[in-house]
Amino acid sequence: MPPGSVDLSPPRLLVLWDIDHTLIETRGVGHAIYQRAFKTATGKELEQLAEVSGRTELEIMAETLRINGLEPTNQATAKLARALIDSYNAARNELATKGRALPGARETLALLAQDSRLHQSVLTGNLKDVARTKVEVFGLAQYLDLETSAYGEDNHNRAELVHYAQERAQAMTGIVFTSKRTVLIGDTPNDIRAGKAAGAHVIGIASGKSNREELRAAGAEWVLVDLMAQQIHKWLSRIVE
Repeated sequence: MPPGSVDLSPPRLLVLWDIDHTLIETRGVGHAIYQRAFKTATGKELEQLAEVSGRTELEIMAETLRINGLEPTNQATAKLARALIDSYNAARNELATKGRALPGARETLALLAQDSRLHQSVLTGNLKDVARTKVEVFGLAQYLDLETSAYGEDNHNRAELVHYAQERAQAMTGIVFTSKRTVLIGDTPNDIRAGKAAGAHVIGIASGKSNREELRAAGAEWVLVDLMAQQIHKWLSRIVE
């Protein structure tokens, strides 16, 4: 589809975007927020945060509680989740000031939004309300269907999140998005492996800690060093055709 034109055909491809280090980066604000939330939820200082890259929040919260000497019970996890949501919402101005949308993020989402063959949603390890705060703060929410997305509270297994998103998108649009009509875009090998395990197409963006070689080794079909709107739209159009 030529740039600037509008395609009126129904959606045929589900595009699932990771958020952190694919579309945005918090530049340290995320860790600071986690420290505050942990203190609020547990009464203790956060001594160590679990590895977060490419993982779901269910995994991160459980391990963080455990390595800080606390039992990850349902009650403890729920309290931490609530504190994280409230802390992110309270830190909107701080996040907007210190964090950023990654170069090309807004332009890429805007271009893809012009092509109605593409249904853009989110697949993220974040809690739903935290994900909403992040994309709203950086002006990206208008391009993403957050109701047909999948989040870190849905399942521990990131690959399963693909199926949640597909089912929600089908319920919303009436379109069946098979694995071959689903694309996951992310920046970590865990993102890539999750998409491949679910049978989806996968695009790697080497904008986080992982380089191009690592993303290719994990199974990414295409890899870019950053978000290039025209190139991504070209690849997605190949799948749709």
